[in-house]
This record gives sequence, C-alpha cells and structure tokens, in this order.
Amino acid sequence: MADTALVLGSGGVTGSAWETGILHGLAKAGVDLSTADVVIGSSAGAVVGAQLASGLLTAGELYERQLSGPREPAGGRMPVTLFLRYARAALSSRTPEAYGRRLGALARTTRPQVTADQRRVTIAGRLPSPHWPERGLLVTAVDAVSGEPHTFDRTSGVPLVDAVTASCAVPAVWPVVTAGGRSWIDGGVHSPANAHLAAGCARVVVIAPSALGNRAIASPGAQAAALAAAGARVEVITPDRAAKKAFGRNPLDPAHRAAAARAGLAQSAAHTEAVSAVWHG
Repeated sequence: MADTALVLGSGGVTGSAWETGILHGLAKAGVDLSTADVVIGSSAGAVVGAQLASGLLTAGELYERQLSGPREPAGGRMPVTLFLRYARAALSSRTPEAYGRRLGALARTTRPQVTADQRRVTIAGRLPSPHWPERGLLVTAVDAVSGEPHTFDRTSGVPLVDAVTASCAVPAVWPVVTAGGRSWIDGGVHSPANAHLAAGCARVVVIAPSALGNRAIASPGAQAAALAAAGARVEVITPDRAAKKAFGRNPLDPAHRAAAARAGLAQSAAHTEAVSAVWHG
C-alpha cells in the first residue's frame, strides 16, 4: 500500500501552470512532492503528473517551461453558452455518473475545435516521454457513454499519450478520445480532483485548481475530509485570489500560462509549513 499520494486536479492550461508553480515553490522550500509513492492526475493534473512522474524534469524545470516553453496552438474556447450547458447537466444529475453521461452525450454530438490527431499531437508535445513511468501514476478519465470513472496506469494496455489525452478531453471543446475499445472524456467530469483514489494512503497532498463541487460531483475539500476521517493526514491547496485573477476567464487560454505559474509560485509559501507537516510527519 502506498504511503504518500500527490493528487493533481483539473483546471485547463492555467491550472497546469499554477500546479507547476506550487510544486516548484514547495520544492525550493524543501518539500519535494515528486517523491510521492503514487501520483493521481486528472485533466490538467494528468499532464503535470505525467511530467513529474517521468523523473526526466524537476519541478523547477517544469516551471521554467511554463514561462518560456514552446508556443502551442491556440487554446480551446469556453463560451458562456457551454458553461450554461454544463450547469444544466449538473442541476439535472444526482450522481457523477449521470453527469458524465450527459456531458458525454454533449461531447459526442458536438463538432470539436480540432481533430483527434491534432489534439493528440498537442498533448504528446507536453510530455517529456511517451512511455509510462515505472513509478506509480494514475490517470483518470470518464466513459463517454456510461459516465463511469476509470483510471489508467502502466498496466492498462493504453499508451500514456492516449490516457493523458483522454483525461484532458474537455466535453464539447476537445474531441472524444477512443482508446482500449471505449470512448473517453475529461477525468475532471467525475471530480475536480478525484482525491478519493488516494484512499488507503497515510499522507496525501491535494493540489486542485478548482475547489468547486456541485450536487453531482464532490469537491476536493469534501473528498479530503473523507480521507482525513479515515485516518489520513491531508492538506488541500486551492487557488487564492491572486491565482484566480491570473487564470483569466478562460482556463484553456495559453496566454495566461506564465501568469498562472508565477501565481502558484507566489502562493506556495503560504502552504509550505502545512504541507511539510503532512509529507514529513
């Protein structure tokens, strides 16, 4: 059984950048979360989790990539009408599976902004290696038909790039991903963090760009409380006011990537002591 777990939640391009800033700041202060026995990544967190677990780049190097990394294609568009459709799906769902089915249906009937191959190339460009790391890495996704959650790992028979692309398949923005004979959408649809997957770990740090939940899906805070009630030591980090401002209105816009990374680095100092107490306790 794993002792330590690092949970990295969903939140778009800006969420990935902010998570990287947090990780870099903590590492500079002597709390290196890359030593986690298992890394659990959802959507944005799946990208950062795969980068970190590869062992090929330090948190500091990942941070520098956010500031001056290669230019990427234009980000996805998140119009107000899409947010409203998400909200209606949440209000009409009582379980995360029902919510997943509704968003899966939306994704399967919406023309994506890019092709599946183009999206896969973009995600592959963010990963330092196309191979699953030997270290524990779990990547979440949601079945686009049943709405049920799923976790990929190196024993799943699905390439790492496909697993991460599936986890990042924001419904009605990016294409539904076909892998392992099934169709997949964003892992954050089931939960912004999927921290429940850290059950059984003694020490858990959750870094979640989105702190929200709704009537269908549990918030990172609620999931962390459940882990703590079961005996784990848990610390949750969610964006402060400055970070939210840095994200801008569209979390998928890479133009805000550097500002979000800097905001994460700045915020990390406020959490160093509490995270150290969990990680080194």
